[in-house]
Amino acid sequence: MKKIGYILSLVSLLICNGCGIYSFNGASIPPNVESFQVVFFQNEAPIVEPGIDLRFTRALQARIQDQTNLSITTSNGDLLYEGEIVDYYIAPQTSTSQNTASQNRLTITINVRFYNNKGDGEDDFEKRFSFFSDVGANTQLIGSALDGALEEIYERITQDIFNESLAKW
Repeated sequence: MKKIGYILSLVSLLICNGCGIYSFNGASIPPNVESFQVVFFQNEAPIVEPGIDLRFTRALQARIQDQTNLSITTSNGDLLYEGEIVDYYIAPQTSTSQNTASQNRLTITINVRFYNNKGDGEDDFEKRFSFFSDVGANTQLIGSALDGALEEIYERITQDIFNESLAKW
């Protein structure tokens, strides 16, 4: 009976070892890639909301650190993320019978350039990522209301960037 347990353990180990560079979060990272760099994302949107650029840069860094075992670096990263915030706007979404907005939508668009400096350039891209958060018309997007909206938007955009750059499924 012990032999069957040893054989099953050995088979399980070989199967897991055979998975190679795949991980349970969907990241497919080549074995020669050890670090990543996120260059500060400047806010170049027509409407400038102070601090959203630094907050996004940190959110993207945190996403990659949380979902990979890559080391973050400030220069010469094996993977390089750079870009800019290109749009930040608030627009009415639904109206009431009195022709006033009952809901507003904050939309942020970020242009991202990704380079795999250890690859052949096949995975490199430049792409825009956008998402939104809806808030009540009487809610001013300042303080905790803005914090909540940014958290929702950055959660989605950073996951989309992660999926585009590192999840190959």
